Amino acid sequence: MTAAFSVAPLPASPRKGVPQSTGSLRPRSHAAVLFGALRPYDVGVRIRRSSGEITRSTLLPTESPACYICPMTMQFQKKDPRATISTPFGEIRIRFYPDDAPRHVENFINLAKMGFYDDTTFHRVVPGFIIQGGDPLSKTPDRLLHGTGGPGYFLNPETNDRPHKRGAISMAKMPRDGNSTRDFNDNGSQFFISLQDNSGLDRRYSIFGEIIRGIEVIDMIAKMPRDERDNPLEPIRMKVTVKE
Repeated sequence: MTAAFSVAPLPASPRKGVPQSTGSLRPRSHAAVLFGALRPYDVGVRIRRSSGEITRSTLLPTESPACYICPMTMQFQKKDPRATISTPFGEIRIRFYPDDAPRHVENFINLAKMGFYDDTTFHRVVPGFIIQGGDPLSKTPDRLLHGTGGPGYFLNPETNDRPHKRGAISMAKMPRDGNSTRDFNDNGSQFFISLQDNSGLDRRYSIFGEIIRGIEVIDMIAKMPRDERDNPLEPIRMKVTVKE
């Protein structure tokens, strides 16, 4: 059934170049108006449900056809960011585990984009075990400070079932209050790379990535002469870049 409606143009100040409503409107149903079955010039139509009246304040001419709502499928592509650690011995390419340690992955990527890691060093090298870096204080000449710094915050651990295999990248924990007790939380920037399989670290430290290319670089770093604190005598500086 089609309802009959009266037309009452709305009073409006004339605008140059925009024609004002003057004519009548062909009767049509509420549904036709609500669901987009409008003529190209039916812009600004308003329905008064109580009185069944349709009013139109202005006609905005357009050559476009009426707009209809069409079903569509949204497709989202999963991001797979990669990082490159550049060293004097070559590049280390990294892929991340965003499903296992999302906060750690996001944190590392954000710091890398800020240039936080640039010119920091691998300040701790233990052959057959790990190489560790990411401390901003490693930029300073005072070697006693190396390994004691961070970005000013800690991260809640995201331990997972990923193994600490050779080439695994995990977040370091920092001594609390200057003693040998390790803080429960993870350091905000310092990370380490396993030189060998270290199953004793599994589910105790937060693994967030692994080396996919350049594994030989960590072996060359591990051969460098070190002091009594396992800090290489010659600073091994890094630059970290991210590609998303």
